[in-house]
Amino acid sequence: MLFTAFFKEAEVDPKEIAKKTGKTAKLYFSTVKEEEKPYNLWRHFDKELAKDMSLYITGQMYAREKIPHQTRQLVTVAALTVLSKPDELKLHTHAALNVGCTKEEIAEVIFQTSIYGGVPAANTALTVLKEVLEERGEE
Repeated sequence: MLFTAFFKEAEVDPKEIAKKTGKTAKLYFSTVKEEEKPYNLWRHFDKELAKDMSLYITGQMYAREKIPHQTRQLVTVAALTVLSKPDELKLHTHAALNVGCTKEEIAEVIFQTSIYGGVPAANTALTVLKEVLEERGEE
């Protein structure tokens, strides 16, 4: 319901957003285990709201073409590192690698954030990066 009302107001084609959502989700999160995808957690509690959130976050924000996907994901890695959000960071470390960021670029972003978020936050993020690389067989 929220989804339909939003698109009527915004004059956006809901089919086009759904298509972008699927394409972007596949690009970013194809290597993430199903049980670790936030969408599946949201669906457990509210299917309609999960759909609305996915269409907005993945289909409209992540799919924007104002900056390249690599830049968007490096910014996301930086923000999640400073905020010390390891679960979300794991998800977006996968996404960063999936869109072509190198492990060296991701590590450098994490090291850069240590100035602003502190060394403990950077260490947590580096641990997440290491775990993701090991899961993917890239370490």
